[in-house]
Amino acid sequence: MTPLLEPKPGGLYCAEGDFFVDPVRAVKRAVITHGHSDHARAGHEQVLATAETIAIMEVRCGDDCAGIKQAARYGQTTTIGNVKVTLKPAGHILGSAQAVVERGAERIVVSGDYKRRRDPTCARFEPVECDVFISEATFGLPVFTHPPDTQEIAKLLHSIAVFPERAHLVGAYSLGKAQRIIALLREAGYDAPIFLHGAMVELCKLYERFGVRLGLLIPLTEAKNKIFSGSVVIAPPSVFGERWTRRLGDHVNSFASGWMRIRARARQQGIELPLIVSDHADWEELTATVEELRPRELWVTHGQEDALVHYSRSIGVPARPLSLKGYDETGEGEPETGTQATLFPLNANGGNGKDSGL
Repeated sequence: MTPLLEPKPGGLYCAEGDFFVDPVRAVKRAVITHGHSDHARAGHEQVLATAETIAIMEVRCGDDCAGIKQAARYGQTTTIGNVKVTLKPAGHILGSAQAVVERGAERIVVSGDYKRRRDPTCARFEPVECDVFISEATFGLPVFTHPPDTQEIAKLLHSIAVFPERAHLVGAYSLGKAQRIIALLREAGYDAPIFLHGAMVELCKLYERFGVRLGLLIPLTEAKNKIFSGSVVIAPPSVFGERWTRRLGDHVNSFASGWMRIRARARQQGIELPLIVSDHADWEELTATVEELRPRELWVTHGQEDALVHYSRSIGVPARPLSLKGYDETGEGEPETGTQATLFPLNANGGNGKDSGL
């Protein structure tokens, strides 16, 4: 029998439905799990995704990002040939989904990118029983255990209180991380205006359009004569060291990322206030998910595949690495323009991890 899903050079392919899940090149028919550019590429003839993901693609790639765009709600099943596809929440960013692919009694879940903890900007991960679970392993090493995000936001607020004369420049990727940091600040009671780099503006408007409250946001271009002391400025991490940051005066460099667990990376990039906030599952979430689902088989992709494969086998769940190519190795979904130090995180020993994904 033809495999329900199989890895191909273009990505995960379903022959019976003639579609790819998150293909790395333009194809006839694509199921897209979320809007980060390593998963949601332009040029497909047909796209199936959540309405939020399609809207993100349109903002980032234009209204003509795909030919036919079919929006599906969470839990809505679409039949493609002899295959059924249902999107379930992944908890990664706004509109992110797991693709549940079924043929008869056979079910494969492609998790895309996911995390298990609460996020005020997106629907929470929903576990789905399956025969095969395809998991990311971005932070698939025991060293990566992420603290509660409320704890990290408290660190930021404490720094603002201790250094009221300094601006706080928070590096955060423009899709997902920036909006989450803003929403967490608002939940913690921070109601002052937050200043945005231009890369954030349209995506923040999109989040608000889908009901995510972010409070008063001011583009930096509209604050030409502003004294930024005591303010929070959110920008892509690639801007650290650029000339325009001088207008902030003496400021605290902060960076929100799961990679801030590695102190060597924070030091290398001159990060004074590292915030360990990730939109990906940490080691404990990854292993807990495997234990909860107990699939017949685990397939592991983009990230530290070997450790999670070994763990899965150790608890009696057969597993194999997929070694798919073409997905962002930083684990943030968006390798923003900037230095190589920004694009490629450090491994646990402090070395550059371009090949290993760390």
